[in-house]
Amino acid sequence: MEEDEDSFELEVFEVDEPATPDEARPPPRRHRRRRRARSFGGSGGPQRSRSSVSVCSSSTARGDQPLVPPATPETPGGPPDAARPSSTFRSSLLSVLGKLVVWKSSSSASARHRAPSTPSPSSATEQPPPQDSCEYLRGFLTFETERRIRANDREFNAQFHYANNYIKTSKYSVLTFLPLNLFEQFQRLANFYFLCLLVLQMIPAISSLTPVTTAVPLIGVLALTAVKDAYDDYQRHVSDSQVNNRKSLTLRNGKLVEDKWAQVQVGDVIRMENDQFVAADMLLLSTSEPNGLCYIETAELDGETNLKCRQCLLETAEMGQDDARIGAFNGEILCETPNNLLNKFEGVLTWQGKSYALDNDKVVLRGCVLRNTQWCYGLVIFAGKDTKLMQNSGKTKFKRTSIDRLLNFIIIGIVFFLLSMCLFCTIACGFWETITGRHFQIYLPWDKLVPTDPTEGATVIALLVFFSYAIVLNTVVPISLYVSVEVIRFVQSFLINWDEHMYHEKSGTSAKARTTTLNEELGQIEYIFSDKTGTLTQNIMTFNKCSIGEKCYGDIIDEQTGEVLELAEGRVENASSLSSLPGATPPSTFVQLHNGLTSKSPSAPGTLAIRVSGTVPIDFSANPDYEPEFKFYDKSLLEAVRRKDETVHSFFKLLALCHTVMPDEKSGRLEYQAQSPDEAALVSAARNFGFVFKERSPNSITIDVMGEREVYELLCILDFNNVRKRMSVILRKDGKLRLFCKGADNVIYERLKNNSDSRKIKTQDHLNKFAGEGLRTLCLAVRDLDDDFFNDWKNRHQAAALSLDNRDEKLDAIYEEIEKDMELLGATAIEDKLQDGVPQAISKLAQAGIKIWVLTGDKQETAINIGYSCQLLTDDMAEVFIVDAHTFEEVELQLGKLKEAISNLEKSDGVNGGPTAVSVVTFRWGKEQSESDYQHGCSVEEPEISGGIALVINGHSLVHALHPKLEKIFLEAASQCKSVICCRVTPLQKAMVVELIKKNKHAVTLAIGDGANDVSMIKAAHIGVGISGQEGMQAVLASDYSLPQFRFLERLLLVHGRWSYFRMCKFLRYFFYKNFAFTLCHFWFAFFCGFSAQTLFDPIFISFYNLFYTALPVMSLGVFDQDVNDKNSLSYPKLYAPGHQDLLFNKKEFLKSAMHGFFTSCILFLVPYGTYLDGVSPKGHALSDHMLFGSVVATILIIVVTAQIALDTAYWTWWSHFTIWGSLCIYFAFTFITNYVFGGSYVGSLSKAMIEPTFWFTTILTVTLLIVPVLAWRFYFVDVKPTLSDRVRLKQRLESLRSRQSQDILRTPSARRTRRSIRSGYAFAHQEGFGRLITSGKIMRKIPRPNTDFSFPLSFGSTIGASLSPRKPVVATSSSSSAGAFNNLAPPEIPGFNEQS
Repeated sequence: MEEDEDSFELEVFEVDEPATPDEARPPPRRHRRRRRARSFGGSGGPQRSRSSVSVCSSSTARGDQPLVPPATPETPGGPPDAARPSSTFRSSLLSVLGKLVVWKSSSSASARHRAPSTPSPSSATEQPPPQDSCEYLRGFLTFETERRIRANDREFNAQFHYANNYIKTSKYSVLTFLPLNLFEQFQRLANFYFLCLLVLQMIPAISSLTPVTTAVPLIGVLALTAVKDAYDDYQRHVSDSQVNNRKSLTLRNGKLVEDKWAQVQVGDVIRMENDQFVAADMLLLSTSEPNGLCYIETAELDGETNLKCRQCLLETAEMGQDDARIGAFNGEILCETPNNLLNKFEGVLTWQGKSYALDNDKVVLRGCVLRNTQWCYGLVIFAGKDTKLMQNSGKTKFKRTSIDRLLNFIIIGIVFFLLSMCLFCTIACGFWETITGRHFQIYLPWDKLVPTDPTEGATVIALLVFFSYAIVLNTVVPISLYVSVEVIRFVQSFLINWDEHMYHEKSGTSAKARTTTLNEELGQIEYIFSDKTGTLTQNIMTFNKCSIGEKCYGDIIDEQTGEVLELAEGRVENASSLSSLPGATPPSTFVQLHNGLTSKSPSAPGTLAIRVSGTVPIDFSANPDYEPEFKFYDKSLLEAVRRKDETVHSFFKLLALCHTVMPDEKSGRLEYQAQSPDEAALVSAARNFGFVFKERSPNSITIDVMGEREVYELLCILDFNNVRKRMSVILRKDGKLRLFCKGADNVIYERLKNNSDSRKIKTQDHLNKFAGEGLRTLCLAVRDLDDDFFNDWKNRHQAAALSLDNRDEKLDAIYEEIEKDMELLGATAIEDKLQDGVPQAISKLAQAGIKIWVLTGDKQETAINIGYSCQLLTDDMAEVFIVDAHTFEEVELQLGKLKEAISNLEKSDGVNGGPTAVSVVTFRWGKEQSESDYQHGCSVEEPEISGGIALVINGHSLVHALHPKLEKIFLEAASQCKSVICCRVTPLQKAMVVELIKKNKHAVTLAIGDGANDVSMIKAAHIGVGISGQEGMQAVLASDYSLPQFRFLERLLLVHGRWSYFRMCKFLRYFFYKNFAFTLCHFWFAFFCGFSAQTLFDPIFISFYNLFYTALPVMSLGVFDQDVNDKNSLSYPKLYAPGHQDLLFNKKEFLKSAMHGFFTSCILFLVPYGTYLDGVSPKGHALSDHMLFGSVVATILIIVVTAQIALDTAYWTWWSHFTIWGSLCIYFAFTFITNYVFGGSYVGSLSKAMIEPTFWFTTILTVTLLIVPVLAWRFYFVDVKPTLSDRVRLKQRLESLRSRQSQDILRTPSARRTRRSIRSGYAFAHQEGFGRLITSGKIMRKIPRPNTDFSFPLSFGSTIGASLSPRKPVVATSSSSSAGAFNNLAPPEIPGFNEQS
């Protein structure tokens, strides 16, 4: 299997040039995809080192025959039979490409990508002789198989044409905007259709309408869309400009020069300061920290805010910040080509005749932030689009909604329907002209172009009539449809921007629609893919509660009610709901406490605000080192500290001593540098309670205990890793040896004495309570040691550390010997703070039928814990299934077990039967059911959603799950799970998961994140949402919508998304109805005008119908209409469900609207026709002329469609009244103005008709025939088969009539539910901590003031280091079994021991 995995990595850049005809067949598509998917493996699993290979030698890695180049004069000896087919094909292909100016000469092409002839130091003896055919092929494919860089030598590096540091995320430039934008717009079939129609209208022989009627609207639509696209792209240009114009200090001729980021090139050396973003992927040369260390935060890359350590080569670190010396640095780097693997880098530095291996620990990537490091120098390796950040960003895609795609299909159908009508009229015209028309040429003379022969003349006239009717009937799909759609979307976007309920006061940011084309898609989301860190969580760890000596601290009990109070950050939830209860206290009398205290009791219907008097945070100001932002409410713990409770003091001493935190002083204030936020929270808690960690040296730790200085001799650090899940330190003070240990509860409990059962049981109860509240727990224990035992153990530890065989296993056994028989002190409970309202938002979205997947780069334990906190995982789930295998076969086996578990669960549900009573609010149905299922609910209580299986899959397992052979199994199993969490995934894997759902489920997807590591996922989804968080603005800039916090996604989808979808669907149904009703009148008139393409209506009426007479009402409908208000939209999430099944607008709904329009046009034409046929007024005036009849039909048409939209309007505002009734007035006003003022051809026609009773009788009869059936139909279905929307609307109307005291209260889901006791939630470091760096002294900037008790000789470490043979560093991974793995940043000292020990 290892060979396969290596071969897949090599095959990323493989170009098969087979040597035999049998091998000439390309591999199957699935085989290609399999290799590509495996290359995207990301961080999962161990990284294997491999040397750079050329394109031509890649197949040899699989054990195949080496590729043989074709026989040429330069490369003799190739098999002629094998070479001829490939050479012939390549030659013919290159000749064609040469004519197309795609291919350049092989020499120039290969020179660009071929490294100079200087051999690589690491492969000088193994490098095969160059093969010109391989170079020839490499030049054609422009593959870069290795990268050679010379420091401070731009001329040398320029020959390779490496990408510069200029970033471009925009789509257009000034020159390309017009052609590209028009190309994108004409991908809409409607736009292309109207372009063809415009061309036809410009031919006088066939057009009865002026081209202006189509040209002006078409140009308007194109211009409006172009302006919007230009504005969006301008914002991208502004963002690019801001990034490209950032300043960086670049070395030029030994001097620092301020340059823009865009001007930085590969090979430049730049200087970075603390808290600055890294400008490009760079090799570290020197830093301000000892031993060439520096610290970075990679939140933009992987979402982790834990500090990571990087170390440059000691040989280059000696240059320090000597600009002249660094400017003279001329080392050459031979390294891998640009790729998207964040945790892998391989290269060799050649300098001063020596070669040095380079790996990922010596590289800092673009997007990282330099932390706790004053300065550093780096050599640019990858710049701009070649950086790993940009390689993971994905490509900006042109996004269209499902309604847009449906409209394209419908327009194709309408065009065929139009052509069929034109064909019918053509055939009918031919018959009419042949049988009847030729006898009336004296009255209706034929055109001179028409032959005089009756048959031939009739045929020519019929052909011309075909195009004439194509123009006359084109209004069945008017260009104004797209104008209206764009305007509606534009206004809806402003409604989102202006929603004050999505404004975050703390950050001063609000929701923003960054695109105007996807609003209705927000109402059809089926899958949400969310990042965790910074999106669901605040990434802030707080010391919440603890258990010490069988007593629980941290719960706040209200003295009046005895209830436990719950902290709700910054706000009181549901305070207003109390005022609606009879006799309840008004909201104004409730006190919002500092940090928002709320009551939570099992009997309460939700989280309710209560009055609490005198409950404030503890005042720690007496402690000079306290932190004002630290909040703790249980005063009994501080009282126990002050009365010097021995157990409490031991507890806090352990927190202050057992860690790898580094102290620092900034602006006279003590600050801590921690590798994980959990560890920082624990040390901070000890600090505020009076146990202040002050300083450390490689062999001592100094703390202040209640103002008294205590110095401990540090003998050994047994550091964290993912296998041990615990950390220990061995300290000596006053001649007394003690081991302090903290770790996961299950790990600590296995190593406790057997005589502390009472404390273990009580602490276990507290642990279960903490875990049930979603807190991250940790157990603390101590053990007193005697000198004889420790000295003996130390000797055996040294022997194990020096062992060359099974060193890890031996060290594990040694650690087990000393980490046992410990005494339990207690447990801590840390809260990884969720953003406000996240559990409620996820609960509501789940009730709406939306599946939520969490895709995070964080580790499994943390992801699971957050899953419970935010209710993605619940205690009533049947099982939480974890897929964490490393091999293809094991992943396949685990997925098979998952499918079996799902199948067994479904069978058991089938035997037991499902629930019979379903709630109005939360009932669920499958895809096969329809909207009519809304009617079955009657209760407003929310049932608990129970059962189901959750899936947690690791990134290294996801590599195999996305294999073409397994992706179907994975998709089938995952889509049946209630929740899915993918942890330790790379940015590219996030995008691949989204693409998998898009491709196979055909579901509308939404991705939400806040960092640069989420950009590829955001771009891949149908809709991307960026959180305006603390990790920069990359996610926001790549998104379609931006939100201040995750909780606003609930309102964005359930309110704005549902309203937008509801409005757009209603708008389209009505629009097609009114235009079919209008256009088909011409078709009926054709039967009475000899199919001559004579129009029924006044040409001015035809032009104004969609522009003025019916535009405003339908625009008002599309912008402001709503079936239920925002409150009920949130209270009844199932109202969102119709969007999942396209219930409100689909092919069936379109056909209904079209048939409604067909019936309306038939009645509109035939009733007035029957009335006015041979009609005579009482005065004897004829009423049957064409113009009068056309004016009557036009007037009744306007009245009918206006009455219809009045029936369709569910939400009446003053604007609705103005547009609907104002449109009628506009029609009559414009008709009289155009005819009387401007002298239209229909002057007097409508006036003549309106003075006759016939007109009014006909109008009333026609309107009655058309409106009464609609009223009856709707009344029947609302009364007999009401939908959930109908029921909620009725409830809403009744509520508006009731007093506020009698309103029903809908239960809001609790923010927390008790769950099973699953802990190990502590954020263990993903790699071994700083322990080895501390004990070796390498991390120390300076050794603290000498202590007479502890000397610090360096000879012991040097002796041990010299005695150890060279070995390959071992990186602690989940497959490692030892905490004593040697850190690759340190030389081989004994793990965990300081130099004296």
